[in-house]
Amino acid sequence: MSRNTRELRCSPEAVFEVLGDGWLYPSWVVGASRMREVDESWPMAGSELHHSVGVWPALIDDTTAVQEFIPARRMVMRARGWPLGEARVTIDVKPRGEGCVVRIQEEAVAGPARLIPTPLMDVLLSWRNAETLHRLAYLAEGRASWTVGESTAEEEIEATEEGGSANT
Repeated sequence: MSRNTRELRCSPEAVFEVLGDGWLYPSWVVGASRMREVDESWPMAGSELHHSVGVWPALIDDTTAVQEFIPARRMVMRARGWPLGEARVTIDVKPRGEGCVVRIQEEAVAGPARLIPTPLMDVLLSWRNAETLHRLAYLAEGRASWTVGESTAEEEIEATEEGGSANT
């Protein structure tokens, strides 16, 4: 199971404002390309997002369903991306100082992706989810009205420009 964490300069509630807006899903999830429909009850358990994965003309229409939702703390989703399969994605958010720590865990639970050796899958998912958290940071920190100074995403860009590592 792949795990990534990132400290954000915003409240857990700001993170869940982004997660709770289903129309933003392709803005922070790497691989999701567009939204087709969002259940009115999103992000409550049992609700679904209807999205597309890939790039035109090879778009795959599929869904992501919420399995567990604890506001400002935890969200567990089952993301479908057939023909590759399905994944369980868990997002945990904890307050830390004036900000929060976000952890995303992902594992293949159905389909051909389960046949990929775990060490290789973890490397691929780790890269993907580092970028997912980077995008989530832009959205959540940008929406947080009390954020002062640079966001973690801006610091990451500066570090990259100065020749440092941008991996989190």
